[in-house]
Amino acid sequence: MAPVNYHYGKFPPARIDWDKIIAFIGPTSAAVAHYDGLLSAIPNSAVLMSPLMTQEAVLSSRIEGTQATMGEVLEFEAEGEKKGMTAEKRNDIAEILNYRKAMQHATGMLKDLPLCQRIILEIHEVLLDHVRGHGKSPGQYRKIPNWIGSPGCVIEKARFVPISADKLPQAMGEWEKYMHSDVPDRLTQLAILHAEFEALHPFLDGNGRLGRMLVPLFLFHFGLIQSPTFYISAYLEANRDEYYERLLAVSRDDDWTGWCIFFLKAIQAQAEKNKQKAVAILGLYDSKKAEIIEKTRSQYAIHALDWMFQRPIFSSSDFMKSSSIPKPTAARILGILREHHILKELQTGSGRRSRVLAFSELLNIAEGRDVF
Repeated sequence: MAPVNYHYGKFPPARIDWDKIIAFIGPTSAAVAHYDGLLSAIPNSAVLMSPLMTQEAVLSSRIEGTQATMGEVLEFEAEGEKKGMTAEKRNDIAEILNYRKAMQHATGMLKDLPLCQRIILEIHEVLLDHVRGHGKSPGQYRKIPNWIGSPGCVIEKARFVPISADKLPQAMGEWEKYMHSDVPDRLTQLAILHAEFEALHPFLDGNGRLGRMLVPLFLFHFGLIQSPTFYISAYLEANRDEYYERLLAVSRDDDWTGWCIFFLKAIQAQAEKNKQKAVAILGLYDSKKAEIIEKTRSQYAIHALDWMFQRPIFSSSDFMKSSSIPKPTAARILGILREHHILKELQTGSGRRSRVLAFSELLNIAEGRDVF
């Protein structure tokens, strides 16, 4: 079969069946609003939701072929590279950590700038820093053709051929202009922007991850959520075949309506799932706060709990060094939390090797299943 080619002259789309889409807009908007309402009621939500950011980085990268789990990423941060770790696993973890760094960098830039091409270029550079793809012009739009297909295939055997490189700068300008234009519905606009970004495929590597990263950044920039903590990759990974087919149908069949409906359903489903996880995380925080205060009887109890939420797998030495708790008190707190099974020991300490501990209840909520 001949490859599908980019839809020249059809962005923004002239034909969208609003009668079909409108039935999905209300429920999706309500789901996002309910999720955001919960987030706004959570004190220091960036701390409490931080495991979900790591999980999003894992899942978004997994769509592109990485195999590392959230546990492996957090263990790597806690104790460094394990003996016998393959180069492939190490590279997978580095890509996931870069995803998280790129999101944090973008969030910082949005304090002073609107969502724009400058931010996209900068976070692309962070995303590809010292990982696979670092030689593929990080922070620069491609100047040569690229295509999507089986590994190593020639362009004639590709599944999809994006816009030609010479037309890319103008197309990205039009994409940015549309992002800041007045539209009937912001969520539908986001659906169109995501599809167009993936169709343009402006970089030699990292397009999929960056396109998914733009979802929470867009929602945050336009005030639909109060912090860029919205995670969509779980739905897209679970529905990966339809995700790619719907994107392909935009260029092949001019089916923007079908794509928009799929995307709105994805946003609604993830908003509801994100809310469930946020409720569970908040409940865990409240219950553990009371329990840890009671068991440790320490003025540092809440400080220790907040630190554990940000780093749910950690070495005892890191906790001693960076928690800002006096060392004797920190050691006593860790001992109590291990004794009462609030922390699970992943690696025993011996000699110079630190004990590695996991806040398993929090990790299981983020994973959506019991894995620790």
